[in-house]
Amino acid sequence: MIRVVGVKLRENGKLYYFSPNNINLKKGLTVIVNTERGLQFGYLETNIIEIEPQNLKRPLNDVVRIASRKDYLNYKTNLKDEKEAIKVCKKLVKELKLEMRVISCDFTFDRNQLQFSFLADDRVDFRELVKKLASIYKTRIELKQIGVRDKAKEVGGIGPCGQKLCCKRFLNNIDNVTINMAKEQNLSLNPAKINGACGRLLCCLKFEEKNYKKYKKNIPQVGTKVKTKQGEEVVLSTDLLLGKYKVSIPEKGIIEIDVEERVSL
Repeated sequence: MIRVVGVKLRENGKLYYFSPNNINLKKGLTVIVNTERGLQFGYLETNIIEIEPQNLKRPLNDVVRIASRKDYLNYKTNLKDEKEAIKVCKKLVKELKLEMRVISCDFTFDRNQLQFSFLADDRVDFRELVKKLASIYKTRIELKQIGVRDKAKEVGGIGPCGQKLCCKRFLNNIDNVTINMAKEQNLSLNPAKINGACGRLLCCLKFEEKNYKKYKKNIPQVGTKVKTKQGEEVVLSTDLLLGKYKVSIPEKGIIEIDVEERVSL
């Protein structure tokens, strides 16, 4: 087991694990951490915990120190400058007539790098844009193309359930979502019903998949014959979450049966 702490580099960003580096840390503190991009300001989302080494998806970097008031003020200055940098970048994109949409940008804590995230349907030659940005900000410029799911996480919004988008609230890692997940959950394949605000399949199809697979083990499939207290009948429909299914019984019509009433064939 390895001792780690969970850190978010943005208030609503992904959760990354770092080595506590023998520093007394607890959830709620702000810290300076070492990353592949350089020093970053972060929010501690966990206390010191232990995890299996195989659960680490990237090399484990260190927490450098607990953030001071000066560190926090520098971080807030960076956030303010990032808003202005987005405006500058969007203006340059328009001048250069590039087919791309700038979504966000962020400085590393030490301002050694400025990264812009953008959306584009095709590959974009942004070399001239990088040169102009580097001449303005005198730091290393990086442009990162993201997908519509990442955009939704950056921007936020309200999902069809009426709540804030899962990717914005708590979903740290966006996994691959397939149409088969919707089929397994007996959902209508109408795009208006199974697509999220980003236009892609709902992320909740993925993290609910495990429970649906568990429920399906105890529910007979539609079209199969089952023995009930009333006899052997064909399953017409199922309700996985309630653990019930419907069959048609002569003289009684369609009735709903709890899975616990099923008798094994």
